[in-house]
Amino acid sequence: MRIIPIVLLVVTASALALTQVKTKDANQKTQVARETTSMRKQAKATFGIKSWDEKTYNEIEGAPKLTRVSATKSYQGDIEGEGKLEYLMMYRTAGSASFMGLERVTGSVGGRSGSFVLQHSGTFEDGVAKIILSVVPGSGTGDLRGMRGEGGFNAGHQPPYAMTLDYGFE
Repeated sequence: MRIIPIVLLVVTASALALTQVKTKDANQKTQVARETTSMRKQAKATFGIKSWDEKTYNEIEGAPKLTRVSATKSYQGDIEGEGKLEYLMMYRTAGSASFMGLERVTGSVGGRSGSFVLQHSGTFEDGVAKIILSVVPGSGTGDLRGMRGEGGFNAGHQPPYAMTLDYGFE
C-alpha cells in the first residue's frame, strides 16, 4: 500500500519538472523572437527601370483592360543589384489602375549577397503609383536566406525612385 503514494509523488514531481522545462523553453523561444524582431534594419535604395514590356491580354469594350508587364529594375544604395518583375495590371476607364506582381531581386542587401522575392501590391492614380512590398517568406537564397520584411515606394514619372525596406532574418 505504501508504493501507491510513492508512485503518485514521483509522477507529480516529474510532471512539475516537465512543466518547468517546457515553460523555460517557451520563454527562451520568446526571447529569441524578440531579439530577431528588435534586430530589424531599414534599407534605403533607389531604382531605375531598365526595361518595361507591357502587353494587353484581355480587353472588352466598356470593361477594364487587363495587361501583363515584364520589367527589369536596377537598384543602388542599401540594396544593390537587379530585379526581374512581372505585373498583372487592371486599367479602369478613368486612367487609374490596380496591379500585383512578383519580383526576384538578385544582389545584396546591407552587405549580404543572394536573392529574394518581393510581392508587390499597388495602385496608380493621378500619375503616381503607390506600392506596398513584402518579402515572400522562404524566398531568400545565399546570405539572404531567412529574410523577412516589408516596405514600399511611391513612383511618378521622374526616376530614380526611392524605396524603403524594413527587414530582418529568422
